Amino acid sequence: MRTEIAIEGVQTRNSIPPWACGLTGKTIALLALFGLLAGLNRGFCAETSLTEYQVKSLFLLNFAKYIDWPTNAFEATNASIVIAVIGEGKFAGDLAKAVDGKSVDRRPILVRQIQTPEDFDKCHILFVRASEKTGLAEILARLKTRPVLTVGEADQFMEQGGMINFVKKEGKVRLEINLEAARQANLQISSKLLNVADVVKGKSK
Repeated sequence: MRTEIAIEGVQTRNSIPPWACGLTGKTIALLALFGLLAGLNRGFCAETSLTEYQVKSLFLLNFAKYIDWPTNAFEATNASIVIAVIGEGKFAGDLAKAVDGKSVDRRPILVRQIQTPEDFDKCHILFVRASEKTGLAEILARLKTRPVLTVGEADQFMEQGGMINFVKKEGKVRLEINLEAARQANLQISSKLLNVADVVKGKSK
């Protein structure tokens, strides 16, 4: 069994490693979509090669490939895609190293740590750490109709208006998607991403 893996505009063919044979179809599809099978040739699970937050870094970078923003979300055709992070820890710094030199559709990827309320209006993807649980409702309300993809990792994230939530199942990072929230912000999420999500809220039947 072989799969096409696209990583930052470079396609490679990798055999799915032996450990993947015991995973569900959605898990394999998710790993392949974000390039997480690349280089994993040991007979263990993905986490033996990538930590949880390394996986989340790859997801955040690759989300830019599967989201269509309205033209007014960017100041110019070659303007950067800004991924902002709010919350405790050094994740923003680690993410910045992971995306250094990367681009999507000729747009450079930049990472910023949210410092002031004005920073919310200067990003295209916002990752809300679990440490921001108490202020989550206020953050999501502020961005409700703005073209910012909101991504979280906390319980009730989608219920409060978040767009993509990271959840862990059987030791794997999985996705939940709120299409209703994305539509309110005039963002279009690719069907490729919807197809690998465990939960899609607001999907037409």
